[in-house]
Amino acid sequence: MLHKISADVVTKSPEPIRSYLVLMRLDRPTGYVLYLLPGLWSVAFAFEGPSDLLAVLALIVAAVLIRGFACASNDVTDKEIDRRVARTVGRPIAAGTISVRNGILWAAAQALAALLVLAAVNVQTALVALATYPLIVAYPFMKRFFVWPSAFLGLVMSTYVFVGWTAATGDAGYPPQVYGLFVAGTFWTMIHDAIYSHQDKEYDRKIGVKSSALLFGNATKAWLSIFILLSVASLLWAGSLTPIGWAFYLIVLLAAMYLCYLVVRVDLDNPKTCWDTFVANTYYGWIVLAAVIAGRFT
Repeated sequence: MLHKISADVVTKSPEPIRSYLVLMRLDRPTGYVLYLLPGLWSVAFAFEGPSDLLAVLALIVAAVLIRGFACASNDVTDKEIDRRVARTVGRPIAAGTISVRNGILWAAAQALAALLVLAAVNVQTALVALATYPLIVAYPFMKRFFVWPSAFLGLVMSTYVFVGWTAATGDAGYPPQVYGLFVAGTFWTMIHDAIYSHQDKEYDRKIGVKSSALLFGNATKAWLSIFILLSVASLLWAGSLTPIGWAFYLIVLLAAMYLCYLVVRVDLDNPKTCWDTFVANTYYGWIVLAAVIAGRFT
């Protein structure tokens, strides 16, 4: 449903606007959902009442904008690489429908708008988000110099845990369970991004950029199994530090079983299966969120 709504918004938008919506990947909501969910886990852990609903709304809007900022920044940096990969050759900057200058301006506009949205909750939240921006801009360069760019992406994506906690509490002093959520989100990102990277592994090999697919090769599923164990263990540890009921632990274990199922069934040599499994990872994030909410009421 979310994919259809997002696609309809983009396809029915006026022509001058459409390319900018494509640049921010509004028609592909999986990315901002994966970015948003660890922040929502954090809010659910900290939730104290209806007043936190404003924080949830702000986090949702800001996640879309920050992801759009990240995508525009990425596409400016990767324009030459994108032109050499079948899946990305049609991206607006690579295709020339948006200039590099306008891409940079669009990235900056979204970054600023996200800060204004978060500042409506509290200024501390906006400052925490701002502190993550250099990491977002740096990420596209990692695939050129760092053998394991997914590890860096995991750190970047999971910083929304800190944004979510500060939005709910107004406090940038984080208890240990927040770091547990951060670690859980980091390893989860390393799982879904490794699967995602297998879509382009032959192009990456020819171009000479780094990816998890090339690093792990035929051992990818073994590594993903380790990351599942570490992600789930971090979630359970975070729960153990929080007054939370039995339902949390039960549902997290069910989420772990689902994630194992995704890893077992994915055909890493089939780009469509990799994409479908990448999208299906959002369900794991929603199940974990349901676990935290259920645990707060049991």
